[in-house]
Amino acid sequence: MNTIVLGAGIIGVSTAWHLLERGHRVTIVERQPDAALETSFANAAQISVSYCEPWANRDAPLKALKWMFDKQAPLLLRPQWDWRQWRWGLQFLAQCNDAAFERNVAQIVALGAYSHAALKDLVRTTGIEYNRLERGIVHFYTDQKSFDAAGHAAELMRRHGVQRRLISREELLQIEPAFRPYGARIVGGTYTGTDESGDARVFTQELARRCAARGAQFLYGHDVLRLNRSGDAIDSVATMPREPGAGSSLVLQADAVVVACGSYSAPLLRGVGVDLPIYPGKGYSATFPLLQPDAAPLVSSIDDSRKIAISRLGNTLRVAGTIELGGFDLSLDGAVARARCRMLSQRIEEVLPGVCDTRAPEQGGNPQHWAGLRPATPTNIPFIGQTRVRGLWVNAGHGTLGWTHGAGSGKALAALISGEQPSMNFSFLGAVAAAPRSPVVAA
Repeated sequence: MNTIVLGAGIIGVSTAWHLLERGHRVTIVERQPDAALETSFANAAQISVSYCEPWANRDAPLKALKWMFDKQAPLLLRPQWDWRQWRWGLQFLAQCNDAAFERNVAQIVALGAYSHAALKDLVRTTGIEYNRLERGIVHFYTDQKSFDAAGHAAELMRRHGVQRRLISREELLQIEPAFRPYGARIVGGTYTGTDESGDARVFTQELARRCAARGAQFLYGHDVLRLNRSGDAIDSVATMPREPGAGSSLVLQADAVVVACGSYSAPLLRGVGVDLPIYPGKGYSATFPLLQPDAAPLVSSIDDSRKIAISRLGNTLRVAGTIELGGFDLSLDGAVARARCRMLSQRIEEVLPGVCDTRAPEQGGNPQHWAGLRPATPTNIPFIGQTRVRGLWVNAGHGTLGWTHGAGSGKALAALISGEQPSMNFSFLGAVAAAPRSPVVAA
C-alpha cells in the first residue's frame, strides 16, 4: 500500500516507521527542512505514563478563571474572536466532572502504557541514542494541601496499573539529591520509577533518517496546500515547495493519507469536511547550559507549584511547562511570553540555585527559549484512526503527551491502516468499539 504521512514530528515519523515495518511505501511531507522542528523540537523531554491526568476536572473551571489575569499561570486562557476557541472551551467544560475524568484517564493511561512498551521495542530495534535517562519521574510539592491531594492522584494511577507512589521529603531527596538546597521547602512528593526522559527532537530526527534508509521518501520544505476529495474518498494531496525556485507544485496520490500535523491538523481536515476539536495550546520551554553538572538532577521531575517539568539532557537542563490558549501565536517577544519565559528562569534558579546559566541575553547568558503549539482536545484523548472520508486517517490531538504517546500512536495507526486491531483498550476514531481489554501495566 502506498501511504502519505503529512507531518514529520514524533507522531508522523513514528507512524511512518511502523508503516514501513508492515511493508507500506511511505512518503512524508513536512514544511520544515528537517523532522521535529516544531512541537517536537524542545518539549519537556518526559515519557510520563504516570502523569497523564486530563486537564479537565471538577476544579479546572475555577482555577482557569482565577488564572486569567496571571501572566505566569500554568493554564492561561486568552479569549479570541474565534468561535472555535469558544466551542472548544464549552466542550472542555463538559468534561469537568468526575465521570468524564475517570473515563478519560483510563483511555490516556492505556495509550501511555502501550506507547511506552512500543518505544522500548523501537529503541531496542534501532539503537537510537537520545540522552535517555531511565530513572523515573519525581513530582514534588511545596504545600501540604497539594501534597495531601497527591495521594488521590497516586491511587488513581495505581488503579490503572501505574506504580506511582507517595514518598516523604527524605525519600525524595535520596532519589534526587540535587534538590537538597531547596529541600526545606518541599513537603513530599510522588515517584514512578518506570517513567523516563530523553530528547524527543534527537530521537525523531534519528528515526526519520532510519525511515529514509528503508526507502521512505521525505519531501522536506513542502507546504500542504490542500487535501483533495472525490466523493466519499480522499483523492490526492496538493503540495508546494516553500523556497522560491525549488520546483513546482506537486499533486501526490496514495491509497491512504495520514494527517499528523499537530495543531494544524484541524484546519487542514476542515477543508474536506472533517471537523475535529483540536485547539493549539502554546507551551514554553527553556534549555539552560549547566554550570555545575555534578549538582544537576538526573531524575526528571515535576514542580507542582508551577506545573513545570525539569529534565536533564546531557550538559543542559530543559525546563518546560504552562499552557496558553490563545490561537496560533508562536511569538516570544510579547509581554505574556516574556513573563512566562522569565518565570522558567526564575523558578529554576530558586529550586537549583547556581546549577544552570539562567542569565538573560542582555546579561551575557544564552538561554534557549522556545514555544510550541500543543494540539489539545477537550478530553486530552488524541484522535487516532480513520475519518469519515475513505482513505483519510488522522493521528493528532496529543496535547502535552506527544512524546509519551508518540511511539504507540504510530504503531496503533499503522496497525489499523493494515487491517489489524491494536491490543489495548482505546476508542479509536472511526471504530465501532474499543479494542479488547488487555492489562495496562507501565513497562
